[in-house]
Amino acid sequence: MDNIGVWMTCPMSKYLQDEIAKRFMLYKSWEIPSKPEFFKQHSNSIKAVVGNGSYGADSTLIEALPCLEIISSHSSGLDQIDLVKCKEKGIKVASTPDALTDEVADLAILLILATLRKICASHQFVRTGLWKQRDFELTTKVSGKLVGIIGLGRIGSAIAKRLEAFGCPISYYSRSKKLDICYKYYSNVIELASDCDILVVACSLTKETRHIINREVINALGPNGFLINIGRGGHVDEPELVSALVEGRLGGAGLDVFEHEPEVPEQLFHHDDVVLSPHVGSCTVETRKAIADLVVANLVAHFSNEPLLTPVEL
Repeated sequence: MDNIGVWMTCPMSKYLQDEIAKRFMLYKSWEIPSKPEFFKQHSNSIKAVVGNGSYGADSTLIEALPCLEIISSHSSGLDQIDLVKCKEKGIKVASTPDALTDEVADLAILLILATLRKICASHQFVRTGLWKQRDFELTTKVSGKLVGIIGLGRIGSAIAKRLEAFGCPISYYSRSKKLDICYKYYSNVIELASDCDILVVACSLTKETRHIINREVINALGPNGFLINIGRGGHVDEPELVSALVEGRLGGAGLDVFEHEPEVPEQLFHHDDVVLSPHVGSCTVETRKAIADLVVANLVAHFSNEPLLTPVEL
C-alpha cells in the first residue's frame, strides 16, 4: 500500500502520522507551499484524505483529487466534510463515533460541575490570596437539577447516564422520539429549555441545528439556567449568548467549542459564571490513540477490499 497517497488536511498527532506513513505515502498539507501546483503533479496518486472536526474535506478539495476513494475522519463530527459531494462521486467516508464517547461525556459533566460551582473562579480566588480577605460567594448545586439534552445519540446518552448518578431528571430533544428511552421527550427546543435548569448541546451540526441555541432558547432557559456546549460552536448564536450573559438573562455557560475557533469572544473572559475549554472533549492520550488506530484501520480495510469498521451512511 506504500504507493497509495494519503492527504492529511492539518497537523495531527505524531503517532497517527507515523502509523499512516508506515503503510501509505503520507502528504502533509501544511508542509506544501503551493497546493494547486502539487495537485497537478500528484493528485492521481492521492486516494485517501484524513481530516478532523476542524479541517475536513470540502468540495474544492474533493474536486482537486480525481482519484479520491475514501475520507477517514479523525473525528465523530462530519460537518466539515461535503457528504453530498462524496455521495455524488462514490467516495466512502469513515468516522470515529465510539472512540471518544466517554471522554466527551466526561467533559460535559466536568463543565456542568465547574460552571455551577464556579470552580475556575474559586481556584483564582485562592491563588490570588482573596480567601484571606473574605469568604468565596455561594454557588449553585448540581444534584437534582433538571437537565435537558439536545441530541440523545451516543454522547448525549452517555451524558444522561452519568447525570442519573446525580439524581438529575433528564429530558431531551431530537428529530424524533426514541421509543426505547424513558426520558421525557420534547419536540420543541424552546419548550425543553423552559423546563430545565441545565441545557446540554450534544447533537451533530447540520443546517437544521446551526444556531439551534438562539435568543428565544436562551431567554427560555432564563437567568437561573446554564448552557453547556460540547457539540460544535455553530450550534450557538454567540453574539446572543454574549449579550444574554452581559445582561444577566442567562445564569452561566460551560463551553468547549466556539463558532470561529480558535477565536473566542473576549466578553466571555470576564464572567465568573462562564467556563471555557479549547475544544478538548476527546483530548486524552488514551482516546487520541484509539481514534488514530481507528482512522488507520479504516484506511487499511478499504484498501484491502474489506468492509469499513465505522462507515458513514451517505
